[in-house]
Amino acid sequence: MLFLVTRPEPDGSKLKAMIEALDHEAIVDPLMEVEFLPEAIDSVEGIAALIATSRNGLRALSHSPYLRDALAIPLFVVGRSTLEEARRLGFERIAVGPGSVSGFAAGIAGTLDPADGLILHLAADVKAGDLAGELDQLGFRVLQPVVYRMKAAEALSEGTREAISDGDIEGVVLMSPRTARIYAGLIRRHGLADAAAEVVHVCLSDTVARGLSALGNVPVEVADGPSMVALMDVIERVGGRLDN
Repeated sequence: MLFLVTRPEPDGSKLKAMIEALDHEAIVDPLMEVEFLPEAIDSVEGIAALIATSRNGLRALSHSPYLRDALAIPLFVVGRSTLEEARRLGFERIAVGPGSVSGFAAGIAGTLDPADGLILHLAADVKAGDLAGELDQLGFRVLQPVVYRMKAAEALSEGTREAISDGDIEGVVLMSPRTARIYAGLIRRHGLADAAAEVVHVCLSDTVARGLSALGNVPVEVADGPSMVALMDVIERVGGRLDN
């Protein structure tokens, strides 16, 4: 089975390799490109804790002159993938959240006291939820510099368009609501809505799946939880079913 991977690089190629390890094929056509803005971090002095809701926030920090000082600060990460990046950079004092922004503020509040000091969230230009607002309601003071932004693709590659049109791509992997919306918009722009109706769309969550609403009733399979393990389970399940 041939899957289309829509993640930005370098994560797209990593996911491609994981799919191929399941004896399927995959092509990568990133629907967003990461631009790091490490200059947005002007100091970590007085910061009681850091929050990373994406590996890209930590990657932006890795380009900052304040990384060494930041490694000594407690870090809250949203899930296991971000945890791996944090460990790679050298963080040791790490608390892991529920895998999504939902419920993350409550978990942080159960560990920190607002009197401990400022929290620095390594944020994107487009945020999932209002984490800073939720923490503010719990009495915390949050700095939220935009340390990276995601630029949307303006078109699917010619190879991807041909593969969808010809029916070669049987599955599309979508891991964020914004990616799903970008994909749906490009499919409509390229006149591929009918072809996409024959493709199984593997989504990390129900929220991601709702990003496909512009395409109508397309086939969707949703992971049982917001984790890479759950995503790979549904890819394996879908791939095995279609190969039989």
